[in-house]
Amino acid sequence: MTHPLINRLLSTNAGWAALALRIPVGIIFAAHGAQKLFGWFGGYGLEGTGQWMASIGLAPGYLMALLAGSGEFFGGLALIIGLLVRPAAAVLAIAMLVAIFAVHIGNGLFMSNNGYEFGLALLAVAVSLMLSGAGRASIDAALSRNVSKA
Repeated sequence: MTHPLINRLLSTNAGWAALALRIPVGIIFAAHGAQKLFGWFGGYGLEGTGQWMASIGLAPGYLMALLAGSGEFFGGLALIIGLLVRPAAAVLAIAMLVAIFAVHIGNGLFMSNNGYEFGLALLAVAVSLMLSGAGRASIDAALSRNVSKA
């Protein structure tokens, strides 16, 4: 018999619609994480991102950059492939809360002023996926079916 926690992590009550959230948002998160970790897509890499994070009070900056970048990059990949989506979405939701409150909240809602609207949209998707699970078209759903048969 499988552990109830494993069943809960893999289960999903979402149909195909979760795929429409997972893929584009997973790409966005993975790309932002790659900017922080590797300096890809015009990013500053761990050193530059760490220095910036330290400058806004998120210290130690290098560690915060490593945590944020890893959460976004690997969390985004998890969303894309549909594996361990609930815990990945929880990590991404926390990352968005930190981004909103540490960086964007003082600038108002709109992105044109470096506001929090984009972070809020990503937070909403992450929370939705955390609650619903990965959906029918996911590795989680396939594993869940196999676990329930065992």
